[in-house]
Order: sequence, then C-alpha cells, then structure tokens
Amino acid sequence: MKPARAKTPRKPIVKKGSQTKDPVGVYCRVRPLSFHDQECCIEVINNATVQLHTPEGYRLNRNGDYKETQYSFKQVFGTHTTQKELFDVVAHPLVDDLIHGKNGLLFTYGVTGSGKTHTMTGSPGEGGLLPRCLDMIFNSIGSFQAKRYVFKSNDRNSMDIQCEVDALLERQKREAMPNPKTPSSKRQVDPEFADMITVKEFCKAEEVDEDSVYGVFVSYIEIYNNYIYDLLEEVPFDPIKPKWNSCSTPMRNTDFVPPQSKLLREDKNHNMYVAGCTEVEVKSTDEAFEVFWRGQKKRRIANTHLNRESSRSHSVFNIKLVQAPLDADGDNVLQEKEQITISQLSLVDLAGSERTNRTRAEGNRLREAGNINQSLMTLRTCMDVLRENQMYGTNKMVPYRDSKLTHLFKNYFDGEGKVRMIVCVNPKAEDYEESLQVMRFAEVTQEVEVARPIDKVICGLTPGRRYRNQPRGPVGDEPLVTDVVLQSFPPLPSCEILDINDEQTLPRLIEALEKRHLLRQIMIDEFNKQSNTFKALLQEFDNAVLSKENYMQGKLNEKEKMISGQKLEIERLEKKNKTLEYKIEILEKTTTIYEEDKRNLQQELETQNQKLQRQFSDKRRLEARLQGMVTETTMKWEKECFLFQPDQNAPPIRLRHRRSRSAGDRWVDHKPASNVQTETVMQPHVPHAITVSVANEKALAKCEKYMLTHQELASDGEIETKLIKGDVYKTRGGGQSVQFTDIETLKQESPNGSRKRRSSTVAPAQPDGAESEWTDVETRCSVAVEMRAGSQLGPGYQHHAQPKRKKP
Repeated sequence: MKPARAKTPRKPIVKKGSQTKDPVGVYCRVRPLSFHDQECCIEVINNATVQLHTPEGYRLNRNGDYKETQYSFKQVFGTHTTQKELFDVVAHPLVDDLIHGKNGLLFTYGVTGSGKTHTMTGSPGEGGLLPRCLDMIFNSIGSFQAKRYVFKSNDRNSMDIQCEVDALLERQKREAMPNPKTPSSKRQVDPEFADMITVKEFCKAEEVDEDSVYGVFVSYIEIYNNYIYDLLEEVPFDPIKPKWNSCSTPMRNTDFVPPQSKLLREDKNHNMYVAGCTEVEVKSTDEAFEVFWRGQKKRRIANTHLNRESSRSHSVFNIKLVQAPLDADGDNVLQEKEQITISQLSLVDLAGSERTNRTRAEGNRLREAGNINQSLMTLRTCMDVLRENQMYGTNKMVPYRDSKLTHLFKNYFDGEGKVRMIVCVNPKAEDYEESLQVMRFAEVTQEVEVARPIDKVICGLTPGRRYRNQPRGPVGDEPLVTDVVLQSFPPLPSCEILDINDEQTLPRLIEALEKRHLLRQIMIDEFNKQSNTFKALLQEFDNAVLSKENYMQGKLNEKEKMISGQKLEIERLEKKNKTLEYKIEILEKTTTIYEEDKRNLQQELETQNQKLQRQFSDKRRLEARLQGMVTETTMKWEKECFLFQPDQNAPPIRLRHRRSRSAGDRWVDHKPASNVQTETVMQPHVPHAITVSVANEKALAKCEKYMLTHQELASDGEIETKLIKGDVYKTRGGGQSVQFTDIETLKQESPNGSRKRRSSTVAPAQPDGAESEWTDVETRCSVAVEMRAGSQLGPGYQHHAQPKRKKP
C-alpha cells in the first residue's frame, strides 16, 4: 500500500496589522566566578537589571572616573540560579507551545566561557535546557505516541503518513538490518550522559489532545565557517581525505577536506529548511539525547586561550513534533494528510564571540574566529534593521542572506513562532569589553517585535474518541433494574415431584405463578400509567421548551437587529473617526507650518530689532559726533575771529606775486551739493566763475580766485551762509595752493523777530542718517585745510590741492 504523505498546513494569509506582536524575550544569566578573589565587573541590581563596572585596567574617561552602565532584561538569573528555575521561566512556555502546534526558537549568546553550553546541555547531575525539554515532551505525549514509522519524513520539509500495515512492515525491515540507525528503547543508557538526562522534577504540559497521536523527530546540524553540516549523517569509514596541491601530492599540514555542506531551501509555505538533513524518530528522552550525544562528538571543538573546549561552530538541535488526529472510531490514525500538524522547537548554541588577540589564534583558528564574528555581526545587523523598520516605519531590506545562521531562522522573525534569547555573561574583569558588546546587542534585540503565531485548528471530530470503544471495567455493586424486579416477585415453591400421588406441588406452583402473573400485570399497568404520565410531562416540557425557544428566538432576532444597528452605528462612528483623524492630521500639519512661520517671523523680527537698535546707536553716536564738531568749530571760529590778536613779534607774511588785474580774474565758485537754497533776493554773483561741487586740481589751475560757500546753523535756528574767499597760488611741487583772505556773512532775519519758516527745500538725506542742515569746510572740501595767522582780513586758510599727475 502506498503511504499517504502528510502536508504541512498552509501558512494563513494575514492582513497587515491584524496580528499582535510580542517583543523578543531576552534573559540574562550570570555565571559564578572561577575564583573568589577575582575582580568582578558585573553586578546584579535586581531580577531585571544588571550593572557593568569599569575594571581597574580600563579607564574610559580622561579624568580617570569609573564608568557604570545599567542594562535591563526580561529577567536576570544570578549566580545561584538552578537549571530548573531557568527552564521553568524560559523553556517551559516554548515546549507547551510546541505540544499545541506552535514553533519556537531558543538560542544562547555570549562570550567564550560564559556558560552557554552548560546552560543548553547541562552537566552531570544537573541537566540543562535540552534534556529538560525532551523530558517534558515525552512526559506529556508518552501514552499518545504513534507506533514507529507511522509518520515518515520526506525531503520537502513535511511528513508522510502510513497505515499500520505499512508501518509494521517497515519496522520488521529495519529490525532485520545488521546495524539499525534508529536507537532502540531496549538498549541501556550510555553512562557518559546518563546523569545529564536524569531529571528529578516531573514536568508535563496541560490540556494535551488525547484524541491525537504524536511522533517526535530530531535533527542536529552545525554551521561552521558559514557552511552547514549534518552531524547525524552516516558517512563511510574514511570519508575525509587530505588536501592535494597542484603537484598532486598531499600537503604537509593536518588540515582535511570537510564533508559535503548542506543547502538551504524554501518549501511551498516559504519556510526555510536544510535539504537532505537526517531526521531520526525517537520514542523517549534516552533515545533523543543519545542521538544528540552522537552528533555532539562530531562538533568542531578546539582549544583556545580563553576556553579549553571552545565551540568553533553554531549548533542547532531541532525537535519536530508531528500530530495527527484519530479517526471517528478512535482506533487508527486518520489517513488525511491535510490534518497533520507539524511544530518545531530549535535549540541553538551559538559559538562564542571573542577577540582574536585574546585567543592567540593563528592560521585556521584565526579564520574560524573571523567567520564566527562575521556571522554574529550579521545577526546584530539583522536585529538593527528590524528594530529600525519597526520603530521608524522604514522598509529596509533585512540582510538575512548574508549568513546561513540568519537565513535559516528568518521565518521566526517573520512571525512563525516565539523567539527567546539567553545572554550568558562571565563577570570577570578580563571579559569587560566583550561583555559590553554583548549587552549592547541584547539591548537592541529586546526592542525587536515578532508577530504572534496563530492558533491552528486540527480537525472537527467529536472529542473523546480514544476511550469511547474501549472495554469497560467490572460492574459495580449497584444492582440492575431486572434484578430488583425479580426480587420483588414471590419465591417459587419446590417443583420436584417424587411421588406419583403428590397433589400439592403442582397446585402450589400454579398458585405462585398466578400471583406472579397478577403482580406482573399490576406492574405493567403501573408502568403504562407512569409512562403515560411521563409522556404527558414530556410533551408539556417539549411545549415549554418550544415556547422558550420561540421566545428566545424572538429575543435573539431583536438582539441581532440591535447588533446590526450597533454595527452600522459603529461603522458610521469609525468613518467619522477616520474623518476627524484626517482633519486632525491636517490641522496638525497646518499648525506645524504656522508654528514654523511664527518662528521664522520672530527670528526676522528679532533681526530687524537688532538692526534698528544698531542704527539708533549709530545715529546717536553720529549726532554726538556732529554736535561735538559743531561745538569745536564754533569755539575755533570764535577764538580766531574775535579773541585772536596778532602777535607783534610774528614775522610778516611774504606777499606772493599776483597776476595783473587788467587781464581779469577768474573765480572757482565752490558750492557743495548739500547746500540749502536760501530763497533770498540778494544772491552772490561771481563773474568768469567755474562752478564746482568739489574742489579739484583742474579748476584751480585755470583760476586765480577761489570762493567757498559755507552754511551752518546759527544760534537762533536760522541758516547762516558764509562766503570764504581766497587767492590761488602755484606750489613748488607743481600743485595749487589757496590762501583765504576774506569772509562774507549772509544771514536772513525777520523784522518782527519771529522765526522764519524753514524752507521747504530740504537737502537730500545723508547716508549716515544725519540731517544736512549745516556743513563745514572739512566736510565739503576733499583737500587738506591749513590754519594760518597774520592776515589782517581775518583768519587764513590754505587749501593744498593734489599735484597734477604727469603723463608717463
């Protein structure tokens, strides 16, 4: 008979956001120190927090202060934690989910020598998580296991199911083999690991489906140098060959060619699995741990400076639980492959993360450490990207394919089961830097969320099928109804007739039978009467039930109408809520824009205020400067015009040669552009004049006379105009010199003493913001001014023009 192959249940299509997510459970276990006098760098603060102290040799801060950092976990297990306490908190829920059809992933992570293998495997007398998980599984399903080879593994990450006859034939065939691969339950336990699997505490899952049969399959692989190897694969006697160089001669070193690496593939449900991996069916904890111990001896273990038995590879021990329901009779397994449920628990012992300069590794050991650190770094990168995508809503690609380790377990992070991690740390000071990196990785990992798996419905058959058709036990002391009826009849007299003339035995027997018949008839009538009464009561009860049903149906219809109305109201409120949320979002965006504009306007206002303050400050300084200049000029003119007396001992001024007046004098009429129109009838008129706004060498060279029109503000607030006259002379340097000889004053006054209205003509504003109501000689002339004494006409000025440039 061709075996019926099982089918892995199709992965349900779940809409985005419909699944609840749980964070990755990260736990911390601190191992005891090897020596009591060792320096410690890790302290357990409480059951959820540890603190790292900087050792004496690691001064991170420049001032020499010690740096202390605290890290939080889901739970922290101190140095006195037993394996049973750790199992109850971390692994027990995963095994319970496994029995109920859900997947789980548990891996240990830490520095070399931090206790990862001890936590996973255990030690003699104290079994670790792996033997305790196996013990709980077989305690829960021990009496419900299917016979061997009813379930059969295939190469497509699923299971086939066989009938009892095919399973029996295959059992006989396997038992006839000289070296059976499957361990036998009749063999004695290997004393090498007997103490590890002896678990004193009995542990069992609750609510196990008794109407199903179960099968347990285990596999054991390792990931070494980013290659996957099957530790349970049966290889020939001498499978490993030495390396050959280009000259067809074996190399001198002791390196060997490793076995063939396995490939990762994806099944029809998009789950990753190791193609061609050996899966062994086991029936007890002893058999399962024997398979594990057989593969453990093949692991890559090499001595390093940090640990004598340092694992150089990642090990993955998979426990696959197959579950199928019984048929309707409860006798055989239901031959429907769609009803098979497969759940898996992966126990991963990661290789130790370590620095190569501390391990003193060389050659192959150095390359191994590099590959180990690279795979662990890829695991950290995947966690970082997952955390970033979930926290910030990004959609970056998670680099699962960069490492075989992360590629194999990517389904767990996509929502195929729970993920738990145990961070093992060694509190000694030498591992401070490595422990710090481990803590940072754990801090990121516990922020990653994994979708919660969906419960799977196995079948819809009636429960209690297993014990329905089993033979019942002996009848109890309670008598049957027929016995009670027979005992109520009068006893029959003796029916033995010994004498032919006996005439009493038969009449007594007939009388007893008649009494019995009469009693029987009375009982029948009573029974019929009670039956009719019961029928009437039953009919009445049926009518009452029917009326109740009608009443309940009416109430149910009303409730359904009310529920429908409430659903419509809920849908309306949800739509309104979405509309309001959209409006709120728009208002929030508008508020953000307005706040940004407000900040920008405030900044611009502050900038303008600062600019105005600077302008006001500059104007005040300029006013003070101009006022000082006016005061100084006034005092200078008063001193030289009115208080100055010529020194009698001063040498006489040498009269310069003057041109002949018959030729007619030409004037330079210097009128600055900032002068204000006086609007008077009398205006100064200079014949043959060259009018300029700025004194220049060209104009001075053509004229013999110079006149400067100077305006200033008088004490009464009116503009006073002064005409300063002078003669033009040539200098020895080839330039022009002006010597002032006369000053004429023009002032406008009102006859009644009232102040004249200021002219409407206003001088243009100056760049510095000062009003141009007065000017001075120094401001309007671009040539130097020199004060000279001795003139009889008043104060003397000399204007020295710039020498005329000669052409080259």
